[in-house]
Amino acid sequence: MHRSRHDLHAVLGAALLVVAAALIGRHLRARHDNLFVDWPPLYARWEPHVGPGTPAAILVAAAVVLYGPPLVARLPWRALLLAVWAAATAWTFSLAWIDGWYRGIAERLTSRYEYLRVIDRFQDIPATLRDFTHHILLDSPHHWPPHTAGHPPAATVTFVLLDRVGLGGGGWAGMWCIVVGASAGVAALIAVRALAGEDLARRAALFLVLAPAAVWVGVSADGYFAAVAAWAVALLALAATGRSPAWAAGSGLLFGLALYLSYGLTLFAVIGCAVLLLGRHGVRRKPVLLLYLLAGLVVVPAVFTALGFNWWEAYHILVERYYQGAGGKRPYGYFVWANLAGTVLVVGLATVAGLRRSVAELIRGAGEALRARRRGPEPGTGTGLPGGSGAGTVPPAGSGVETLSPAGTAVETVPRAGTGVETVPRAGTGVETVPRPGTGVEAAPQARLAFLVCAALVALLAADLSGMSKAETERIWLPFTVWLPPAAALLPGPRLWLTAQAVLALLLNHLLLTSW
Repeated sequence: MHRSRHDLHAVLGAALLVVAAALIGRHLRARHDNLFVDWPPLYARWEPHVGPGTPAAILVAAAVVLYGPPLVARLPWRALLLAVWAAATAWTFSLAWIDGWYRGIAERLTSRYEYLRVIDRFQDIPATLRDFTHHILLDSPHHWPPHTAGHPPAATVTFVLLDRVGLGGGGWAGMWCIVVGASAGVAALIAVRALAGEDLARRAALFLVLAPAAVWVGVSADGYFAAVAAWAVALLALAATGRSPAWAAGSGLLFGLALYLSYGLTLFAVIGCAVLLLGRHGVRRKPVLLLYLLAGLVVVPAVFTALGFNWWEAYHILVERYYQGAGGKRPYGYFVWANLAGTVLVVGLATVAGLRRSVAELIRGAGEALRARRRGPEPGTGTGLPGGSGAGTVPPAGSGVETLSPAGTAVETVPRAGTGVETVPRAGTGVETVPRPGTGVEAAPQARLAFLVCAALVALLAADLSGMSKAETERIWLPFTVWLPPAAALLPGPRLWLTAQAVLALLLNHLLLTSW
């Protein structure tokens, strides 16, 4: 009850932050007209409406809330991942379809600000890449539209390649962003399972499905960027927790691609370092995975550099372009905190409550670690630190942990008094070690999840403080916000919180007309 009361306080504080951002933003817009958003803090306008996607969205939300929890507990791991992807895709598509096929999906990436307006200028891709930086500034001849100018060329080249294989036009581009973007939650689940255990991953699954962020994943290219970055983290988590170092090469390849999709994704170095820290024992056992990671990381930058695109030059020119436009006029003093109010609407109130528990868990874990360090390790109890050994280790008797083995390969074993060991069948592969309630290492998985989530929060706050994200962060920060909903796995009573998430997303999409 005490912790639940603190959760409600956090939710109330977040709601007040949103109200303050809306009221103060409305005042600034009326007085100074320098926000360049119609419904601050979001880039949207007030337009209550329903559409063909309304019944579908309500049905998807109801099905997930009512039938999701037992399915999540029962499905084998791989089937769960496919179910999460399918449900997230259905949820994202149905929300976008509320605005209709054309306005909600097919025309989103064809406006004068978007990537598809310049497809014809990439007839000769190498020549266009060599000339790319000459068209970033507003006063340059035939300057790029804002989103093309504001990103490295891999973003636009993606849609060029889709066009080349016969998937041209806004409809295909929109569906690409929806289907690929919906897979970001699957990647997050894989990473959470590898780093914090399957139990927490399963508890996080439905919160990733019903995240209000789906409103902007369908349709914005940033949903696609979020998926690329999420899979980079997931593959790194697999490599760092004992899987083949080849996963690290795949992670590096995707990290390199992410850098050429969005300049801001350089901040994913924070999340990547958090993963390596959580999996440091695996890295110590196989340090070669770092070489695989670096080898993969240089591939995409090497290709674009060889074709004539200079990332650093383009970034510095972009900063100048940013201040030539609305970014130079929007007040930093408002958006540095109003952006966070917008993020509350993107991640939902369940995530806010989960983040409160994550921060508290991290603080508690740090305190316990300091006390344990002063006492010295006790035989067979483990450390309870976020950087513990994680999945893939078998504990000694008396260590106070459960050994979870694949379904059908083990029979539940009732331990002798004091052993603290329990063998439980679980869908999936390999043997996973998680803490058993009531033992000395009980906080380990929660602390590891909290550490991962807080690393993403730190990256997001760094982006906020940079001043290069004033407004429109509901889409720009999608790569970071996809890592925050797993914090809701720490909450009790999932159905109530899931309902709150779904209702918020439905209200946003029905009351506001968003630009993505």
